[in-house]
Amino acid sequence: MRRFSLAAVFLLAFCTHASAWGDEGHKIVCEIAYRLAQPDTRAAIRKLIQADKVFDTFSDSCVFPDHPRIRRTEHFINLPRDSHGVTGDNCPNASECVLTAILNDSKVVNSKHAKRADRLIALKSLGHWVGDIHQPLHVSFEDDRGGNDIRVNGECSGNLHGTWDSCLVTHAVGSDVDEAASDLIDAITPAMKTKWSSSDPGDWANESFAISKSVKTGYCVMHGSSCDQPEGSVNVSAHYLAANEPIVREQLQKAGVRLAALLDSIFAD
Repeated sequence: MRRFSLAAVFLLAFCTHASAWGDEGHKIVCEIAYRLAQPDTRAAIRKLIQADKVFDTFSDSCVFPDHPRIRRTEHFINLPRDSHGVTGDNCPNASECVLTAILNDSKVVNSKHAKRADRLIALKSLGHWVGDIHQPLHVSFEDDRGGNDIRVNGECSGNLHGTWDSCLVTHAVGSDVDEAASDLIDAITPAMKTKWSSSDPGDWANESFAISKSVKTGYCVMHGSSCDQPEGSVNVSAHYLAANEPIVREQLQKAGVRLAALLDSIFAD
């Protein structure tokens, strides 16, 4: 089994920006997508991944942009404190963000003229970006670094971004990727697939932003039209976990379903 180098692990440990969903969350999203994708899509994915020198499976490869962290400005969307969300495929006040990352890498994977190595990199990255845009605190505010500067106490430790990356995921679905993917897929109905697939990345971003602003998340306090940083730390109590675990589960499910549909559309051409 091919693994990350020890140096990459240490580099991640000292990275100043948290990774959306953590490795387990990203792998779960891509495992769901791979299982739900059409047989021809899975075959095309396997054909690309088998040439990779580090990753054996598509789900493992979806952590690629975090090991080491690459294209730092494309993992998230920063919005003003009084924003109502994104409009279309444009990055607010930036030339690039996770929206443009999804669009650009979709084009590369779909390209008949791109080199195979470039298509492989784009595929590994695309799975990651779709996971990123469904982590609510990746559609948030720059001045607190998406909750990295907001401390937590209680059932989780560290900061609020990390709580949503990993702690909530572990509480909601456990740490076994295969078991978590199976559990989440079993709860997805045909109606959910149809509804979730009838949307675009701008919609996904706005769903995440609505969760970021939700009272349940504890990320901000509304003062008029401004979504301001809370004072002090956020208490991640048993009640907090119970309120947000269903949201985490659904965001992972949505990401997997939507990534599968995106990959089907790419490889059907």
